Amino acid sequence: MTGTVKKIVGERGFGFLTGEDGQEYFFHRSGLDSSLNFENLTPNQRVSFEVESNAKGARANHIRAA
Repeated sequence: MTGTVKKIVGERGFGFLTGEDGQEYFFHRSGLDSSLNFENLTPNQRVSFEVESNAKGARANHIRAA
């Protein structure tokens, strides 16, 4: 799936993406591909990612530049 970075909470190491489906997805810095640096992410940056479900709901993982 592709989408954009919606919000980054840098001091806590996580953020939210908006997918092409209009849904909002939580992500943690550990879910970034090695080609992306968490500190360099910017709002509205295009990314591609995989959606995984867990007990807390959907989560973006394997996030890389689109």
